[in-house]
Amino acid sequence: MKFRFQFIIGCTALVFLFVIYSLYLLQIDSNGQFTARAQRIAGLRAAERGGINFTDKNNSVIPAAFNKEYWSIFAVPAEFDDIPETIGRISELLQLDPDALALQLNKPSDQYELLIAKASDEQVDLVQNVQFKGLYATTRRARYYPFDSLASQVIGFVSQGDEQDLPTGQYGIEQEYDEVLAGVAGSIDKREQFVPGIPGKLINLTIDRDIQSRAEEVLAALVKEHNAIGGDVIVQESATGKILAIANVPGFDPNEYGKSPLKNFVNEAVQGLYEPGSVFKVVTMAIGIDTGAITPETTFYDTGSFTADGKTIKNWDLKAHGTITMTNVIEQSVNTGTVFAEKKIGHKTFYDYLVKFGIKELTGIDLPGETAGRLTPLELYPRDINFATASYGQGVSMTPIRLITAISAIANGGVLHQPYVIQGGQSSQTRRVISESSARQVTDMMVSAVDKASVAAISHYRIAGKTGTAFVPDFTNGGYTHKVINTYVGFAPACGKLSQPNCNARFTVLIKLNEPENAPLAGTTVVPAFKEIAQFLLNYYNVPPEIGVEGGN
Repeated sequence: MKFRFQFIIGCTALVFLFVIYSLYLLQIDSNGQFTARAQRIAGLRAAERGGINFTDKNNSVIPAAFNKEYWSIFAVPAEFDDIPETIGRISELLQLDPDALALQLNKPSDQYELLIAKASDEQVDLVQNVQFKGLYATTRRARYYPFDSLASQVIGFVSQGDEQDLPTGQYGIEQEYDEVLAGVAGSIDKREQFVPGIPGKLINLTIDRDIQSRAEEVLAALVKEHNAIGGDVIVQESATGKILAIANVPGFDPNEYGKSPLKNFVNEAVQGLYEPGSVFKVVTMAIGIDTGAITPETTFYDTGSFTADGKTIKNWDLKAHGTITMTNVIEQSVNTGTVFAEKKIGHKTFYDYLVKFGIKELTGIDLPGETAGRLTPLELYPRDINFATASYGQGVSMTPIRLITAISAIANGGVLHQPYVIQGGQSSQTRRVISESSARQVTDMMVSAVDKASVAAISHYRIAGKTGTAFVPDFTNGGYTHKVINTYVGFAPACGKLSQPNCNARFTVLIKLNEPENAPLAGTTVVPAFKEIAQFLLNYYNVPPEIGVEGGN
């Protein structure tokens, strides 16, 4: 009897020890497994993403993108007792589309589905108060953009990746430098323990927050005033290629990117090809002067039209200007004058210089998706009429970033720089495309055009600039529509042959307006906007007035 009692006591003790050991395994030894699963579910395997900063003229940094604690709501379909019923309850509770939710959650073995990345307090309260299996709210680090839509196409945004639930950079700097910003993700080792990741690196942009803000304000007002479909502004440091601002309308808020159409994410300044129109005449003149084919004083007799290959070109004002100089051609934007200049240059030399200016190349700017320009009509159909229209910017296409880079080469004495948007970077593709003398002569022609028209002129500063009003191609029926794109490119201070010895262009500005209502000329749309931005920049950089320069209004 005594032995039986001792046996029962012993067995009970063994059972008790087994229970204690099992609890230990469950709560202690398996803790790594549950921790790893929780971390995987909450998306904590990603390393801390590096921030993105704007800069200002003093090289002070201003945060443009950083990580912030948010509540998120996720589901674990594997825990649902009844999948269709649970999906219906979640849809009703959180006001989510039931059909989309069914596609996302009808996966019996699925361990994690993010439902709301940045949940409101009200949504979190609903989830926590209901407390049914498979629906959870937790805090997680996510991207935050304090200036909302400012420079949105330059910065891009971060979305939740499909694989391993890691965030992924989309568009702009977030995409171009995704690996640098993301760092090294955490991992789960063989013992199911969480191994922390290596934080991503910080990126400082050359984008100046103050200039960017002003450019976007001016562009938004311009688009609204003329009921245009959109537009772009680029501000570049002429002497280096550094980009100070890239503005696009329409834009988007990267904090709520899901509310914007995909087309708004595209950086048209870098990715959008277009025919620039008469602004391109200064490139033709630069080629002509550099080859010695013409000088600013070269004259020709304008009859008002030019005919080649059975097609006739006329001037925009439908006038015949008689005997005029090449400077007059730029001042009055005479189409036939640039056709004359191109004929004097010769087709092959003209084409070779366009290649030298990089028109067919990518600029190499450190942003994703850049598009190279095209000289297709000159290559596939090298007829006189195609070279004639190319001389004034129709029939050839390029991006705004390529166009402003070409004009900046004239502004800084003939040297073409690669544009860049990362602070501390430098132009790695630098080459001389025309002589300094040629660049200064073309600059003087552009200054004369500004002074004569007076719309872009600013008192006591030499401003160089050129308008362009180009018709939009009809890609369905061929030829051109009646819609236009207005462009203005200018720089200051403009350093010509008679400028002071230490003169240096401080900035180049490009403004492009897409399809303004009633197809107005560029002189009435983008030129006043250019003047507004140029005046701001001269004040912002405290550029001293030029001695002996009057002009302006």
